[in-house]
Amino acid sequence: MTKKWFQIGLAGIFLFSLALRFWGLGRFNTLVFDEVYYAKFGNDYLTHVPFFDGHPPLGKYMIAVGIWLGSHVPFGQDTVNGLTGSLLSPWSYRWINAFSGSFIPLIIAGIAYQLSYRRSFALLAGFFTACDGIFIVESRYALINIYIVLFGLLGQWLFLVALANYKQRHIYLALAGIAFGASIATKWNGLFFLIGIYLIWIINWVWQWIIKATSQTTNVIDDLFTSSKSSSTIASVSELQSTAKIPLLQNLTQINILQIAFFLGIIPLTIYSLIWIPHLQLDTKYGFIEVHKQILEFHERLGGNNAKVHPYCAAWYKWPLMTRPMAYYYQTARSVTDPLPVFGPTLPPGAGKVIYDVHAMGNPFLWWFGAAAILFLIGMLVIQLAIPSVKQKRFSLPTTLDVDTWIALYLVVNYATNLVPWIKVTRCAFIYHYMTAVVFTFLAIAWFVDRCLYSYYRPLRALGITISFLIVLALVFWIPVYLGLPLSPEGYKARMWFNSWI
Repeated sequence: MTKKWFQIGLAGIFLFSLALRFWGLGRFNTLVFDEVYYAKFGNDYLTHVPFFDGHPPLGKYMIAVGIWLGSHVPFGQDTVNGLTGSLLSPWSYRWINAFSGSFIPLIIAGIAYQLSYRRSFALLAGFFTACDGIFIVESRYALINIYIVLFGLLGQWLFLVALANYKQRHIYLALAGIAFGASIATKWNGLFFLIGIYLIWIINWVWQWIIKATSQTTNVIDDLFTSSKSSSTIASVSELQSTAKIPLLQNLTQINILQIAFFLGIIPLTIYSLIWIPHLQLDTKYGFIEVHKQILEFHERLGGNNAKVHPYCAAWYKWPLMTRPMAYYYQTARSVTDPLPVFGPTLPPGAGKVIYDVHAMGNPFLWWFGAAAILFLIGMLVIQLAIPSVKQKRFSLPTTLDVDTWIALYLVVNYATNLVPWIKVTRCAFIYHYMTAVVFTFLAIAWFVDRCLYSYYRPLRALGITISFLIVLALVFWIPVYLGLPLSPEGYKARMWFNSWI
C-alpha cells in the first residue's frame, strides 16, 4: 500500500467517524443520561455558578468550550431548551464531543502504525474502532468518558513517536506527559494509560537485565541514568520502515529513569494540578487537597456493585462479553410522525408502536472477537516465553523478540492495566468504565485480521474477511440503537439478543 492510499484511507476513516457522530446530533431535545450533570456543569462554568462534581474538571471544560462556540454559530439552533440553566440547543452542548470523538479511530490507527509500521494493520485498527457502538454513543452526547480515552491514547501515541525520534524525543515525551495529565484530569482512571507505559518500560528493562545477568555481561542497572546512544541501538523511523524486523519497543531502554520521572511523572502531575485552577477559583468551598478528599468520599458512598444500587451496575467480569450494556435513553411514541418524545413516562404497553432507544453497547462481534484476540495474544506470549525454558530445561528468556511478539506484549499489558484494577472496586460500576481497556482489544483483533489477510493459507484469509464482514454487518444492524433511530417493537426485540441487554 502506497503512502498516498494510506493517507486517503485515514481520511476516509475520519470522515466516516464524523458522519456517524454528527448524523442527527440534535435528536432528542432534552438531556440524555449524564448530560443532566455534565452539560449543566459545562454551562455552569460559563454562567459562573459554583458546583461540586465527583470527577476532575477537564471534561466539563471541554463541554463549556463547545457550548460557547456552538452558541455563536448560525446553524444547529432550530431547537432549544433551558435544562442546563440557559437557553441552549442540544447541538451546542454535544458537537464538541462528536468532533473530538472522531479523532479516536485515527489515534488508534497511529498507535498501530507506530507499533508495526504496517499500514494495513493501522487502517484496520482505525476502521474497527470507528465501527464500535459505545464510542459512537459516548461521542454524541455531552459526556466525558471519551476524553479519558482520547487524551490517554494520545499520550501513548506520542510516547511511541518519541521512541522512534531520537533527536526530537524530549519534545514528544513532554507532549505525551501533557496528554497523560489531561486524561487523568478528566477522570482518575485515565492514570491507567500512563501506568501501562510504566509497566511496558519496566518489563523491558527487567528483561534486558535478566538476559545480561544470565549471560554474565555488564549489569544494566548502572545504565538506568544514562541513555544508550550507540549507533547499534538507536533506530530511526526510516530504519524501522525499511526493516520491519526491528521492533520499535526495543528502544525503550534508550529512555532512562530520570526522563521517565520528569516527562511522565512531574509533567503529568503539573498539568493535572494546573487544570484544577479555574474550577477552584469558581468554587472556593474546597481547596485542592480537600476537593480530592470529597471526590474520594463521593465514590465510596456509591455503594455495592449490584442491581439494588442501580439497575445497570455491571461488575468488571461482565464487560468483555458485554453481558450488561446500558440504556441511556428509552421512549415510545404512537408513530414516527409524532414529535420525538423527550419528557415523561413511556406510553402504556401496546400504545407505543415506535421505540426510540439509545443503548450504550459496543459492536457485539467486535467486542467478542476482540476478547478472543486478547486471549490468543496471551497464549502466544506464554508460548514465546515457555519454549526457550523447555528447550534448555531451565528458566530462560529469548534474547530478542520479533515485532508481533512486542505488539502482543504491549496490547496485553495495557489491556490488563486498564481492566485488572477494577477487580478490587466495590462501588457501582458501568460498562462505559471498560472503554479504556476495550480499545486494546480493537487493536488486537485488527492485528489478528491483518495477519490472516496476509497469510498464505486460504482458510485464514477467508477467516479475516469473515470477521471484518461480521463487524461491519453488526454496525449496520445495531446502528438504530446507537443513533436513537425509530424502531418497531419487533425491531427493538430483534436487537436485544439477551434479556440482560434490556
